[in-house]
Amino acid sequence: METPSENNELALAEVNSETQPNKRRKKKSIVWEHFTIETVGAGCRRACCKQCKQSFAYSTGSKVAGTSHLKRHIAKGTCTLILRNQEKNQLSPYSAPSKMGGAGSASEPPKRRYRTSSLASVPFDQDRCRHEIARMIIMHDYPLHMVEHPGFVAFVQNLQPRFDMVSFNTVQGDCVATYLREKQSLLKFIEGIPGRICLTLDLWTSRQSVGYVFLTGHFIDMDWKLHRRILNVVMEPFTDSETAFSHAVAVCLSDWSLENKLFSITLNQPVNEIGIEYLRAQLSIKNPLLLNGQFLVGNCIARTLSSMALDVLGAGRETIKKIRDSVKYVKTSESHEEKFLELKQQLQVPSTKSLFLDDQNQWNTTYEMLVAASELKEVFSCLDTSDPDYKEAPSMDDWKQVETLCTYLKLFFDAANLLTSTTTIPTTNTFYHETWKIQTELARAATCEDPFISNLAKPMQEKVDKYWKDCGLVLAIAVAMDPRFKMKLVEFSFPKIYGDEAAPTCIRVVDEGLHELFLEYVALPLPLTPTYVDEGNAGSMKGEDGGLLSSNGLSDFDVYILETSSQQMKSELDQYLEESVLPRVHEFDLLGWWKLNKLKYPTLSKMARDILSIPVSSVAVESIYDTVGKEMDEYRNSLRPETVEALICAKDWLQYGSSPPEISNALVKMEF
Repeated sequence: METPSENNELALAEVNSETQPNKRRKKKSIVWEHFTIETVGAGCRRACCKQCKQSFAYSTGSKVAGTSHLKRHIAKGTCTLILRNQEKNQLSPYSAPSKMGGAGSASEPPKRRYRTSSLASVPFDQDRCRHEIARMIIMHDYPLHMVEHPGFVAFVQNLQPRFDMVSFNTVQGDCVATYLREKQSLLKFIEGIPGRICLTLDLWTSRQSVGYVFLTGHFIDMDWKLHRRILNVVMEPFTDSETAFSHAVAVCLSDWSLENKLFSITLNQPVNEIGIEYLRAQLSIKNPLLLNGQFLVGNCIARTLSSMALDVLGAGRETIKKIRDSVKYVKTSESHEEKFLELKQQLQVPSTKSLFLDDQNQWNTTYEMLVAASELKEVFSCLDTSDPDYKEAPSMDDWKQVETLCTYLKLFFDAANLLTSTTTIPTTNTFYHETWKIQTELARAATCEDPFISNLAKPMQEKVDKYWKDCGLVLAIAVAMDPRFKMKLVEFSFPKIYGDEAAPTCIRVVDEGLHELFLEYVALPLPLTPTYVDEGNAGSMKGEDGGLLSSNGLSDFDVYILETSSQQMKSELDQYLEESVLPRVHEFDLLGWWKLNKLKYPTLSKMARDILSIPVSSVAVESIYDTVGKEMDEYRNSLRPETVEALICAKDWLQYGSSPPEISNALVKMEF
């Protein structure tokens, strides 16, 4: 039994525990750095903010009025004084106090900190936000004026009230600064490549009759990886001028210091002889033209394939319209599509393809529409029995013509599809096989007894023959750089391409061109970039003292060996060609093979590096199947040419990674 005095002592202890909580148990929550407890009545206490003096309900151990709402007050920025202090020193409310600030700070032990989200401790950075807005606009093709749109302004102000909204001129300067920063990084990368660079020129038009030439560089790096980067977008006011392309190329070469490193140019449209001579004359001043400039100008295979595909689509225009109308009838009505699918199931048609309408500006979509409809032709033929409203079913002759059209469209589709990869860039040798296959099939079709097929094939045969005439030497030398084929494939395929009588002469032209090019590489080594010097030194023979053997008093002996053995010694090229071809495997890494054999073939590997980087297409991946030329949109055409170039180039470069923004702000100061 407890005595009355003991009861009084217990009661007094309880009162003390309520009114003086810190004497019995030290509170560990960080909120008590910002709050004090005030007793406002018997058994009723409130927490008072030290900064703004606002009071909140508080009860020890309560889930309703504990410390959670106190933490929100200081963590979420609702306390105006804490928010103001945070803006001044860029510190979180939970940051540890300075060891030098406040009386007694050196003697007080560090207090336990409340664990909160890492985002709460990230300081606000206006410059970083501007950098990210510029990146967003570049990467997603947003208009620069979006930063002034009321909806965007309201969104940002609600998301982060402390962000000072930027104007059109400011974000334009930020985008150009991003472009210049990425350009510096790419310049350093290109300076270190050991080989030459190939260019493609893609001409875009605009409604204002002003042209834009997209210049893309293709090159193989020291690790034998093939790259492509948009280097310039040059505005040309007079696209029909014979000097338009040569001017754009001159701008690119000067801008990137490529005067002595250019290897080839691939165009997306025909250029007359005067225009080509302007190119040759201008580029030959500082750039050695190998094989008398035969690699200098080439045609775009994507444009050739699209042109031939249009020939096929034009020949079957009426039939294709019937198919398109039938597909449209099914796809534009849910009830029609339900009846079509029910009938397909009843007929047990095994096709897994789905119907869709084509985009007439992308010829591949028309081909795929025809393929899908052809596999479902049985359903179309019977559809009128279950759907009386369907009255325009294609005839059997129509379906037969669709099959013929798809046969030739497939040839072009398979070849063009090799150009659409976003992960790997095809090397030049790949298109020898595709061009040969197309040429052979069209030659056979031109002699067909069916007048529809022969008349269809003849204009396409003329186009592929012209492409072969312009680019056949490049493709043949490129395939000779493939150790699975070498000159053997040329010797095998040329009789089928040129006929038995003309084939030996054509083979000799390729062989002579290959050897002449090799001798030019021996006589005209590549520019001595740091990478080139490293590769050359890697294959040098050194003595024990680190010096070359020729420095040990044997230089005269070396001359003697060269003089007496020059007749018998075989060149690297002859040695390579005489060795057996490698077995053909599907996933053969051609560039990887040359990387492994660059010491065995030091000069030939440099030639292979340049040959295999020659691009056969000058258009972007997304434009491979276009049936019309590209046109610059009105918004971009309203911008300064320098801004258009910055936006387009920077978007291309950013997909390969970006430079840290910290180095950008001091790099350029834009004024508009």
